[in-house]
Formats: sequence, C-alpha cells, structure tokens
Amino acid sequence: MSEVYAVRRTRLRECCNAGGSAAALVSRPANVRYLAGPAPEGAVLLLGRTEDLLVCAGPPDDRAPHNRPDEALRLHVMPGIGGDPAVAAAGLAAGQGADSLAVEEHHLTVARHREIGSVAPRLRLAGIAGAVEQLRVVKDEEEISCLRIGAEIADQALGELLESILVGRTERHLALELERRLVDHGADGPAFPTSVATGPHAGRPGHRPTDRRVEEGDFLSVCLGATYRGYRCEIGRTFVIGTAPADWQIELYDLVFSAQRAGRESLVPGAACRDVDRAARQVLDSAGYAEALPVLTGHGVGLEIDEDPQLTPAAMGKLDACVPVTVEPGVHLPGRGGVRIDDTLVVRPEADGGPELLTITTKELLAL
Repeated sequence: MSEVYAVRRTRLRECCNAGGSAAALVSRPANVRYLAGPAPEGAVLLLGRTEDLLVCAGPPDDRAPHNRPDEALRLHVMPGIGGDPAVAAAGLAAGQGADSLAVEEHHLTVARHREIGSVAPRLRLAGIAGAVEQLRVVKDEEEISCLRIGAEIADQALGELLESILVGRTERHLALELERRLVDHGADGPAFPTSVATGPHAGRPGHRPTDRRVEEGDFLSVCLGATYRGYRCEIGRTFVIGTAPADWQIELYDLVFSAQRAGRESLVPGAACRDVDRAARQVLDSAGYAEALPVLTGHGVGLEIDEDPQLTPAAMGKLDACVPVTVEPGVHLPGRGGVRIDDTLVVRPEADGGPELLTITTKELLAL
C-alpha cells in the first residue's frame, strides 16, 4: 500500500502547488487515513517542503499490520502530553522553510488557527477546500474490496437475525444484537448507529431504536452497516412480522422496490447525480407520495458513511466508474409505518456488467 499512499499524496501536492502552497496540513481524520494509512487518534499529516511527516501525540498501534500507518512516512511523535499535532506540524513546516501552508479550513477550528499563527507567525495560511474529499470519490480496487467484505459481513449479520424469533423483542435489543454480530464476523465495528424500526416507526430515515416491542403485523425496517479496515458500507431492508402482509403493505413495498430498482439501473458512468435521484423519486412522486419522501436518494460511501457524491434533486456533477454509492428510497406514513430499501453498489460501465451490487440480502418482501 505504500506506493498507493505515495501516489495519493503526490496528487494532493500537485493540487496545493497549483494553488501556490509548497506545504499542506491535513487534519481531518478520514483524509489523514486516506493519505497515510491507519494513524493514531488525533494525528495529522504534513506534506512538507522537504519531507512528509505524520505528526502524532503518541506512537501507533503495532499489534496488527493492517492498523499501522504507511511505513514510508516518517513519524514525528510529540514529546510530553497535551500538545496539538496540528500546531506542531505548522511549526515543522515553518522550520522546513515553507512560507505558505494549505490547510483544511472546513476542519481547522478557530482556536487551532490562532495557535498556528502564534507558533508560525510568518506562515501564510491558505485553504485546500475539499481537495482530499474529491480525490477520495473514485475508489481503487483495494478500497472496493474492503467495501465488498464489509457488505458480506453486514449481509451475514442481517441474515442471522432474520432466522431468530423477533416478536416481543425491542428495537433497541435487536439493534445491539446486530452490532454484536457485525463484530463477531470480523467488522471493525458498525459503520453508523444501527437503526431498527417497527410498526409506526418503520421506514423513518435515521430512526433511533426505542423500547417498542415487535408485534404481529408490523413492518420491520432495519438499516445497518459494517466498517472493515476503515471502509463503511450500508444496507437497509424492510420485512413484515406475521404470517402474511396486508394488501396496503404489499402495495407500498412494491412501489418502493420499483423506485429503488429505477435508481439502481441509472447508475452508469456519466449519469448526472440528479438524474439518478429523479429516476427513483418520480416513481414515488407519481404515486402521490411526494410529501413522504426523504431529501436524498443516496450518497457516496467509503472511509465515511456519507461522502460525495450526493444523489439529490439539486446535486451537481456526474458519476464516474468505481464510485460506490447507496440507493435508498423510502416512504414513511405517519402513524402507519413505511418501507425503506437500501443497497450499496459500485458504478461500473455496461461492458463490465453494469452496477456491482455489494449488499445481496434478498429484497423479497419476507414475512418473518
């Protein structure tokens, strides 16, 4: 991976040089990991004028090879305790003779900005906006492999839950069990707080599990994800509790399934992000559910669970190959419940078989 990290850092350096900065300070944790590998908490990356440094308050964890930072980077471990690696890195940049430093203004706090000014008063600070985030949008095959394994873990955890007795158990209990199963099957942990929603809560985006118990006749919607080697995926499914779903449940489920399929089929290189959103949204809108729709149809995933691109009505830009995204339309009817179907896919050209589905748990409306 050292060569991969080196290429990524070179691309960022070229971007910074074009903006007039000979050095850059990367402080956002996901961006540090992208450019330097797994790093100690709070570590920052300095792309220096003469040398690149990973500046951290303590040494990295050497217990597992995949949890170590790039071996090609020199570590600068700060002496003592209580110091700020970002401020220290700015001092090191000035010591290398840099007269300007590109920083992640969207992450750097005002307090840090002031401290850097006091430590290196002659260092001109410039912004690099979301340069690293843009580099992260298109994934290489190693990154996609991590997402694929994470999706397999999430599928496995969900499949095991569906084989257990659900009636009478609380949303909170089921969510905790799913998160335990994720770790048991090799995940670093959940990709985000697991959502389990029953009855009138079902289909609500971002629902926080409560002590409501599963009842016969409920819709049960589950949204979970696994983190594997830092990469996060997402899956969401909706089921019915009992022997057979009601007619209104079948109708609503089929409608959301059609919307989700339309969104998935729109994932081709060159497609406008807003057109993917429109493909899914118009299926539900034409059925009269415009007021019940979420603000987005999907989003990118990777080292964070919510990355660019955003699949929304106002989204700008187009999709590239090897971009992993979610497609997650849903409808929530207040007081009744609803349906959400959520997959993680990778955009692929038609010559390669079209979008690659990573989350493969059945989308059939199961009665559990």
